[in-house]
Amino acid sequence: MSDNDTPESTQPPEIPVTGTQPTKGEAHAAAAETLLHTLASKHAESDADGQNVNAMLNVGLSVQIVLGQSRIPISQLLNLSRGSVIELEKKIGEPVDVVINDRLVARGDLVKVGDNRLGVTLTEIVKDYVPKR
Repeated sequence: MSDNDTPESTQPPEIPVTGTQPTKGEAHAAAAETLLHTLASKHAESDADGQNVNAMLNVGLSVQIVLGQSRIPISQLLNLSRGSVIELEKKIGEPVDVVINDRLVARGDLVKVGDNRLGVTLTEIVKDYVPKR
């Protein structure tokens, strides 16, 4: 959060746009800040001083990018060795899943970041399924 932002701010943080791809750290920080800002803005009205929400802003989250899955029999698993290929159910070009704390939150496309790093460009935010009562 910058010095100009206040806990009551309802505008999402701006991500600087440059001619180059953001670094992994910048992309991760921007995505985490956007997610936490959304959570914080929902609770800002109910928490007058914002102290409870601000305490959560430094909590680390487990972020996983799931390229795909495969189901193989144990006999095939035991025969795996260096150089073995495990085929995934996803095809090249299909979006990868972004999972935070074991919950699917978004999908995106793999992108090259820098010389030899990978990143994910978010293309879809997954809405939670809330059953009707």
